[in-house]
Amino acid sequence: MPELPEVETVVRGLQKTVVGKTIALVHYSAAPAKMITVSNSFNGQDFSTLLRGKQIHSVKRRGKNILISLSGTMTLWVHLKMTGHFFYYNRSTPLDKHDLVLIEFQAPGNSIEPFHLRFNDYRRFGRLRLFRDDELWQQEGLQQLGTEPLEITAEDFVALFRQRQRMIKPALLDQTVIAGLGNIYADESLYAARIHPRKITSRISKKKLIELHGHIQRLLKKAIRLMGTSVDSYTGINGETGKFQKYLLAYHREGESCQRCGATIIREKIGSRSAHYCPRCQRL
Repeated sequence: MPELPEVETVVRGLQKTVVGKTIALVHYSAAPAKMITVSNSFNGQDFSTLLRGKQIHSVKRRGKNILISLSGTMTLWVHLKMTGHFFYYNRSTPLDKHDLVLIEFQAPGNSIEPFHLRFNDYRRFGRLRLFRDDELWQQEGLQQLGTEPLEITAEDFVALFRQRQRMIKPALLDQTVIAGLGNIYADESLYAARIHPRKITSRISKKKLIELHGHIQRLLKKAIRLMGTSVDSYTGINGETGKFQKYLLAYHREGESCQRCGATIIREKIGSRSAHYCPRCQRL
């Protein structure tokens, strides 16, 4: 699943390409019904009808969520889930069978712009939800989000985790605690801080948590600069892959040698998620 750096890369791409544009038409191409949700407050109006004629005011990120603010005081709330993508392509580019939603933009003279936005998702888990602005933050999935990892101070980070009795890896993945981290950056940060993913949060020293906080922010910023990590299908809106995968030291490296001590990186299921770590450098 795309994590904070990947979603931030998509958001920045959308900010550069579609902000200020007015939606002319919205087409569906075999999009499953569960993919698109329209708030009941719109009294049964269709998703495409509601979007038509709306201007895109801004695009922002909250955790792993994309929030597209529209005229008419409404927001298109997007979650890419496992394999969702936004592509900003020339309309002459052949359609892919997984291009499920197409958004066309108005050009001067009532014509259609040569570039349009595609929502592509081969596993079809992505979600596009339309809500009025005054009800958006009451929705499950947004209301409960924890703090942003690039905004929290080291002092608040320590307090947040020292008050919990949980294994550190599941705690980092809990979006109600920290919003935006996933397997990739949790594994890489724990490896950098030499913390075992099963370590109980309340038993981690203040000094070690401050170190972990620093590594999380450093790695996220570096990954954003490198347009994210492409180890599966993730790309930016122009189809370009990220480059942070070249710097992975733990994630996706099970069976390889630790670059610090030479021990073998292992992959272990912790809770319902996998963790990659060095059993020698990250002792429990």
